[in-house]
Amino acid sequence: MTSQTSPTPRRHGSTLADYTPFAHLSTPNAPLYRQVMRAFLVAKERFAVHLRPEDVYAALDAGSPPADLEAVTQALDKLVEWGNLRADPDHARVTAVEDFYRRRFIYQLTRAGEAAEAALGTYDEVLGRRGELQAVALHDIVTQLRALLVIAMEDEPDPAKTYVALSVLTARFTDLADNARAFMGSLQRTIDLHDIEVEAFLAYKDRLIQYLERFIQDLITLGGRIALLIGELEEQERVGPLLRLAAAREAADAAPEEAERAEAVAYERWSARWSGLAEWFVSGEGRESQARLLRGRALNSIPQLLAVVRQLNERRAGRSDRSADFRTLARWFAQAPDDAARHRLWRVAFGLHSSRHLTVDADTLAERAATPEPASTPWSEARPLRISPQLRRTGSYERRGKPRKVADRGEAKRRLAEIAARQTEETRRARDRLVTGGPVRLSRLGELDPPAFQLFLRLLGDALATWRPGMTTTAATSGDGSMEIRLTAVDDGSTAEVHTPDGVFSGPDHLIDIVDLTVGHGHAAASASAPVPFPVPRRDTAPQPAEDR
Repeated sequence: MTSQTSPTPRRHGSTLADYTPFAHLSTPNAPLYRQVMRAFLVAKERFAVHLRPEDVYAALDAGSPPADLEAVTQALDKLVEWGNLRADPDHARVTAVEDFYRRRFIYQLTRAGEAAEAALGTYDEVLGRRGELQAVALHDIVTQLRALLVIAMEDEPDPAKTYVALSVLTARFTDLADNARAFMGSLQRTIDLHDIEVEAFLAYKDRLIQYLERFIQDLITLGGRIALLIGELEEQERVGPLLRLAAAREAADAAPEEAERAEAVAYERWSARWSGLAEWFVSGEGRESQARLLRGRALNSIPQLLAVVRQLNERRAGRSDRSADFRTLARWFAQAPDDAARHRLWRVAFGLHSSRHLTVDADTLAERAATPEPASTPWSEARPLRISPQLRRTGSYERRGKPRKVADRGEAKRRLAEIAARQTEETRRARDRLVTGGPVRLSRLGELDPPAFQLFLRLLGDALATWRPGMTTTAATSGDGSMEIRLTAVDDGSTAEVHTPDGVFSGPDHLIDIVDLTVGHGHAAASASAPVPFPVPRRDTAPQPAEDR
């Protein structure tokens, strides 16, 4: 009686041999090997340790080649040879002496095979990720920053609360940044894609543009608020102590001899994370924030998508491009029977007929009137044309003289500078006029001059753009992030009137609070440290018109 031995994995003799579990990816039967390994991973999730060839065969995808058990057994043996699987003798089904002579094994994953599948799963996940623009993550970041601001105000901040708040903030920000990068990359690949199904893309286009518009609106509304909260924490110099608390808690379980070094490394890591968060939302001198760049790319992608749609519509209408026209013309030249036909095709296609004159003067006209030259006269038989030696020598009749004097534009530049200074001063006065210093009724704004009224209309439009049905309070930041407006509806049915030199602006009365973010953050800080006074807007509803509220 002979004992049965299993094929054993080859021992690795070099560093490169440690990667033999990936060898099945470059073989002709790679799809089968991937399915077999996937069957073992599924079995592992169900806490199954060993699989027989019959179990693996039953777990394969229906209809996937090959469809016989012998091919699966050969694939299992090859995976054992590469170190992905381990084979052990299957003595459980031995009922007779003859069964010992049969080749029966049970298989299980090795550590190397499991690690290789984990790496391949991560590769497939990252490669296939389309990403998303997470507006919900923006709301979560605002919430966590406000929680950090409340913790920072305490005399002795709680290390556990600090660590949890910073960890959640870092996780949400990482998700936002990674998904935004993946989404914009997939969006650019969609824009650059040429061989695309027209109907599917046209149906996808409308939803994608609406998705981009909603995210851009949320990024404008919440990006300024996040930048304000980050500025509050940094101005009060409370970020450093919070980061040190988080680093100390993270290094609490380190060995005594490594505690100081582990805390320093953890603090450096937390400082880098906070710096990345700040640079993502806050612009610096000579550097735009990543949020602003993302908003610009999202805005630019909308006309690019529309251009793709226009190209697809032209393709569907049967219109050819210039390159196709030239290829067709080249075929016509190749199919022409002789040179005379090719010359005629050239003249018809490009209109480059023979020139019979370069200039006409009174003598030429008189001579042509006396003895006309038929248009059918060949060039070689036509009367010669006498041209000026200057034209022959220089190619132009223009008489060169003194160049024009350089215009002095100093006065125009001075006037432009005065206009720019005056507009800047008007904008500053308008901002000072609109700052309320706290919630006031819209009807008590009083009379506004034209610059202040124009700024007021822009702020009011930004606030109403974020209004959703069922809301009573909303807030918005101006496009340049310099001002914030908070609008609260009142239920007394009163009407507000704002008088301007051009007329009276009237509508339902509201409580309004306008803050200048460039002067100071006193009032905004008090608002930011308090709980959110208004509900998070729903994303599946449209803005409510003013007359419906």
